[in-house]
Amino acid sequence: MKTDIDRRGFIGVTGAAFTGLLLNGCTGRSGPTLPASFADYGPLVPDPAGMLDLPRGFSYNVLSSLGDAMDDGGTVPDKADGMGCLPLGNDEIVLIRNHELVPTDDAGGAPAHGYGTRNGAIVPGGTTNIVLDARTLQVKRQFRTLAGTIRNCSGGVTPWGSWLTCEEAPTGPGQPYGEGLAVEHGWVFEVPANATGLIDAVPLKAMGRFNHEAACVDPATGVVYLTEDRDDGVLYRFVPTTAGRLRDGGRLQAMVVEGLADTRNWTVADMPVGRRYPLRWIDCDEVEAPKDDLRNRAAARGAAVIARGEGIHMGADEVFVCSTSGGQRKLGQIFRLVPGRNGASDTIELFFESQSEEQFNFGDNLTVGPNGHLIVCEDQYTDVVDNHLRGITPDGRAYPFARLRMQTELAGGCFSPDGKWFFVNAYSPARTVAITGPWVA
Repeated sequence: MKTDIDRRGFIGVTGAAFTGLLLNGCTGRSGPTLPASFADYGPLVPDPAGMLDLPRGFSYNVLSSLGDAMDDGGTVPDKADGMGCLPLGNDEIVLIRNHELVPTDDAGGAPAHGYGTRNGAIVPGGTTNIVLDARTLQVKRQFRTLAGTIRNCSGGVTPWGSWLTCEEAPTGPGQPYGEGLAVEHGWVFEVPANATGLIDAVPLKAMGRFNHEAACVDPATGVVYLTEDRDDGVLYRFVPTTAGRLRDGGRLQAMVVEGLADTRNWTVADMPVGRRYPLRWIDCDEVEAPKDDLRNRAAARGAAVIARGEGIHMGADEVFVCSTSGGQRKLGQIFRLVPGRNGASDTIELFFESQSEEQFNFGDNLTVGPNGHLIVCEDQYTDVVDNHLRGITPDGRAYPFARLRMQTELAGGCFSPDGKWFFVNAYSPARTVAITGPWVA
């Protein structure tokens, strides 16, 4: 079915930041804070079930797992990645969950329709929705909402009640990995929170074709920030023609950091932690990029290079961006971008750079907790992985929050609108869990 998004209630400038953050499933730094002496939530307690170690006082529930029967006749697909939480009203919330599937993966049942095909069959990537009772977290229904896409990695929720799901797959007919594909891939798609089944898959081509990772929306302006998972990627923003109506098109731009061409710190620490830089944005051309060269053309015009931009999240008037392999140790960085208000310039700083595997090792998805702390999902690239959820305090101190005992990554971390529950995926075999506990001491 085709579900339209009601944008008449799109948030205006007045009060937009706070309301938008609630819809993003967190309150950014506007919520209660932990004491200045806070170091961490205490040692992690081994999980008797052997899945997820948490601090004392915290617990988790498994909501959905690979192979579970869904209400549309299919089963839960694998490779659960990025995810967002949105309110539906009537004491219901919805998790919209990406599945980073490639054309040879199992879709959990043949989709009725979708965006693209390979050798005549709809490709399996897309999203599933899990509708929950907001008070008890009882799963009321779950079903596929998008099909026919490839490698839906991460994305981001919007203030008008939808999920932007991003293809990390700039491929197509006659291109690498494109054998048998009927159309080009590498786009952003929008999934309404109130969808009740498969939507019509419409690529938002004005938002660019590249190795998309994640997205977040500034609720005060409707501007969408976009990351690119490449060693030589750049940071983009999309300025919509009509705030809240991305299908109307707009301008895709790349970030230029004044006086700094490379943020990676791989050979020389050109970008020290805490130093704030002014930035500006340059318009991108040929954004549909059939040669997958959008980042190269932007960098040639001065756009700052970022190492594997992955997680991105809007806090309280600030955007946090995770670079998975940036930094002198190549263990990861987090940037803090502050959009200018009332005529002020945008700025960016290196908020955190990991100095050891104990701080974090290849950060990926991230979100802002109700206490203003970041929670970062790890995605290590080693034969044997030891992935954690890492907390980072507002003053830049890292601590372990959880340890996954499964040999896979953590992904899709997001909070419920009331800040009580933290949802996260184990990638494969796919599991979606809800964590609760004393978030504020």
